[in-house]
Amino acid sequence: MGALTARAAANGSAHRPRQSQWERSPRPPQPMGAGRAAGGGGLGLCRAVATMPECPELHLAGRFINGACGALVFAGGVERSAVGRGPEVPFRSEAYSISAIARGKELRLTLSALNPAAGPAAQDLVFRFGMSGSFRLCPAAELPRHAHLRFLTRESPPRALCFVDPRRFGSWRLGDAWQPERGPCVVSEYQAFRENVLKNLDDRAFDKPICEVLLNQKYFNGIGNYLRAEILYRRWKCQKPGVRLVCNSLRLKIPPFEKARTVLEALKEQEQERRKKDPSLTLSKKVKLRQENPDLLELCHSVPMEVIMAEKQLLDPEHPDNYATFKNWLQCYLVPGMSSLRDRSGRTIWFQGEPGPMAPKGQRPRKTPRKKSPQLKAEPEAASPKVTPRASKQRRRAAAKPLKSEEEEEGQEEQADGPRKGRARGRRTVAAAPASPEVPQSVRRSRRTSARRGRGAAPAV
Repeated sequence: MGALTARAAANGSAHRPRQSQWERSPRPPQPMGAGRAAGGGGLGLCRAVATMPECPELHLAGRFINGACGALVFAGGVERSAVGRGPEVPFRSEAYSISAIARGKELRLTLSALNPAAGPAAQDLVFRFGMSGSFRLCPAAELPRHAHLRFLTRESPPRALCFVDPRRFGSWRLGDAWQPERGPCVVSEYQAFRENVLKNLDDRAFDKPICEVLLNQKYFNGIGNYLRAEILYRRWKCQKPGVRLVCNSLRLKIPPFEKARTVLEALKEQEQERRKKDPSLTLSKKVKLRQENPDLLELCHSVPMEVIMAEKQLLDPEHPDNYATFKNWLQCYLVPGMSSLRDRSGRTIWFQGEPGPMAPKGQRPRKTPRKKSPQLKAEPEAASPKVTPRASKQRRRAAAKPLKSEEEEEGQEEQADGPRKGRARGRRTVAAAPASPEVPQSVRRSRRTSARRGRGAAPAV
């Protein structure tokens, strides 16, 4: 049951609920929090990226809620749509605040009455974003479609903090407990995350390829499809004050279908050797060494942090070019020239080089097509007559054959009247007056047939 839950957590959800009629629309799905209604905002990534929310999106959503709603006062009850995948929220207050904290692929909201003595007890909600969840702050009179949970402000006119989920894989539950099947967060609990992986390498989960294990939320809470591709491919980065250098010659070069235990046991041995060489290493020195020589587990922390801590927020809807910035940040995922395969869960992994010994049988890596560079067009010439496929084929045949002289053509025409095998395919010619009495056509045909079948000599005329 635990493995099934972990697999469902890694893929977003087990089943997609049936969509009600008012949820259907010919328009494409709204961006994952991208764009703002009049006077509002949200946080998320344009759906054209074809990515599910991962730990950077959840952490940035928490930052957005704390920043945009920190000074707002909310009032009344919590409104829920009829098709929302979560329970009714039994919380009502004349004045309350909202705060958020993220952990891996989960986000916890806390609703706290401004007057605890007179108001209700604090209410916690834990959200999972599924495939398209996000939060938006917008005017209450202009609610976005697919707003499944709404918190209204006390101002006039009121605004609403909405949990928006077009595909309805996201959900929420009451209480402050994180999902027990999920391990420590790769971003906010890095040291615990690292220890949790290295001390459990005997688990059968690590018998799988490393690209599949990276989606196991029991050990890699927060890692999703685009992050695993970037982590396995990522180049080392030298991070010094005021310097951001990409070392193109240094990469982990881990095949995605290498056995996970083989990859991670090497890290455990390296860590043990470091302790033997210098047992007095402090935690700060260890962190510095890992940043200078990052391993796979270090990249599981530093790559998501690049998205979260970017100077120009890669996933910030306040900037209309956020998708272009995110696309430029990607080094492997959906990048032209990279190869791709489907793992045993049906998820596509992008990589460069050999896939590894545990690659699925019967699949050949597919190359992401590179964009063709624009070519200069020649000056337009006079319009040529339209050529049909048959006419063009005849022209190619004529061009392949050299021009024949009149004598050669006449000689071929003379040979065309002689006996031939099969049906007559030569062009009909106008023959000169015969020197001898003309043989009837039926007789000539019978002669050819007899000669072909070998049934004896032709009868005399």
